[in-house]
Amino acid sequence: MTTHHDKVKQQFGEQANAYLSSKVHAQGPDLEYLSNLLSNYPNADLLDMGCGAGHVSFVAAKQVKSVTAYDLSDEMLSVVAKTAQERGLLNIATKQGYAEHQPFEDNQFDIITSRYSAHHWQDVGQSLRELNRVTKANGKLIIMDVVAPGHPVLDVWLQTVEALRDTSHVRDYTPGEWLTFLTEAGFAIENLQRHRLTLTFASWVTRMRTPAFLVEAIKIYQQTASSDTKRYFELQPDGSFTTDMMIIETRKVI
Repeated sequence: MTTHHDKVKQQFGEQANAYLSSKVHAQGPDLEYLSNLLSNYPNADLLDMGCGAGHVSFVAAKQVKSVTAYDLSDEMLSVVAKTAQERGLLNIATKQGYAEHQPFEDNQFDIITSRYSAHHWQDVGQSLRELNRVTKANGKLIIMDVVAPGHPVLDVWLQTVEALRDTSHVRDYTPGEWLTFLTEAGFAIENLQRHRLTLTFASWVTRMRTPAFLVEAIKIYQQTASSDTKRYFELQPDGSFTTDMMIIETRKVI
């Protein structure tokens, strides 16, 4: 029987190198924000949760003492280790495992980051409780992810195209859901930033190797969207669209 974790490993393991070269993942205002923030913590031990191809790890390694790149996919971690070696970033270590059950000591990390990963976690609440456990007192957790609009019609549209494109997708949570998850897990919100993220359709589906029949289904679904939905997501004739992403900076309080 194929579990959700198996599906995530399959989806992303096969596409590790595509994520390393992806412009969406390799650049953005959130990485600039993170670099500036981390420059204030040169002695920090940082965990990059759901590191993917390692873009956060590479940025962080130039600013902090040590980085642990953690992911479910062995293939992703191999890409991170190889690229870190090539770039001379010798303070990056890799570790494989689940978000919901982490192999780290209590109070191990000064800072934890997660970028474009949490919408794949099977149990966000359990994962955040684990992150609280391994964060030092008053340590930071920084979440960077796509967020869903609060309006039900817009929410359903986004979740549908995401799930058709990527069968390991769980949910893009709303800002309100994130605030609830984080506070219930013991984190205090310190800063919020909203940005718009444009997804070019061709590279978006190619990166995930979405089957042709599902690509066609996405296009048909997009064509049937209401004018309000098309306007909000700035839907283009080629299927490209723009969605919301949020940087949520928090601090451990319990």
